[in-house]
Amino acid sequence: MLLAAGAVLSGCASMSETVAPAFADPAAYELYDCKQLEAERKALAARTAELQKLMDKAETGAGGAVVSELAYRNDYVSVRGRAQLAEDAWRRSRCRETPPGAAAPAAAPQRPDIKPAPKSGSAVR
Repeated sequence: MLLAAGAVLSGCASMSETVAPAFADPAAYELYDCKQLEAERKALAARTAELQKLMDKAETGAGGAVVSELAYRNDYVSVRGRAQLAEDAWRRSRCRETPPGAAAPAAAPQRPDIKPAPKSGSAVR
């Protein structure tokens, strides 16, 4: 029975590559600029790698394929779908990678006529 469940779930694994975008909001990255897309792509790539490692580790144990599918597959498919949509938005916007070591843009100067909000722990009089 465990072998049959593993075979069924492995069929789902190969199907997940084509179904992944169906589990993500297609408009999620429409308003992102290139800088935001770059950060999102890196975060999604890191999460995908993390989930892949967890699935690989789970598969080494007894009944691991079933555990891997039940515990991680939905999240993995969702992240892959979001990554694919972010990649599509990246290409549509004709974005380019920020070169390593490029200086970050300077912070906006503080306006002297605006006072900072009081700290959360202080009393307001």
